[in-house]
Amino acid sequence: GARAAPAPPPPMQVPDTIAQRASACIACHGREGASTDGGYFPRLSGKPEGYLYNQLLSFRDGRRFNADMTHMVRHLSDAYLRELAAYFAGLDLPYPSIPAATDASPAMLARGKALALQGDAARGIPACAQCHGAALTGVQPGIPGLLGLPRLYLSSQLGAWLTNDRHALAPDCMAEVGRKLDSADINAVASW
Repeated sequence: GARAAPAPPPPMQVPDTIAQRASACIACHGREGASTDGGYFPRLSGKPEGYLYNQLLSFRDGRRFNADMTHMVRHLSDAYLRELAAYFAGLDLPYPSIPAATDASPAMLARGKALALQGDAARGIPACAQCHGAALTGVQPGIPGLLGLPRLYLSSQLGAWLTNDRHALAPDCMAEVGRKLDSADINAVASW
């Protein structure tokens, strides 16, 4: 007798959840958006929702430039970008407890710490902690944390403010601060 052909396997079911849809982000930003210091990409988890949303809008609308990010968000609606921002803002992952190794000199690290915690009043540079919080973990609703950001990422973003290549919605406070920094300041604070 003739045998019936085996039934094809059922189609794979992919859950339609925000966690599943955000999995495209973790290819660069790391597991659940908690990047490591060894990479270039910033941490997303636990950052203020308003900040994350504004960055996604800035990539989509041309105020920030990164080919991969622009490609990922260029066709996404405001509502969808807000949903992504809320997802990552809601993740509460621990920061690394061991500081990253550095080849910066003790003098450079001291200068970086001074800029981060006291600023440079003579040059009109506020302390990073003045806006980003005493522990540098960010301030709601829209100021990001700096703690745990990779040195390369931090220095490139500070450099982008210095060269006027990065912009934000008003008030664009970092544009004013960034123009007062020089490369030595950037290297020092990013290393610290």
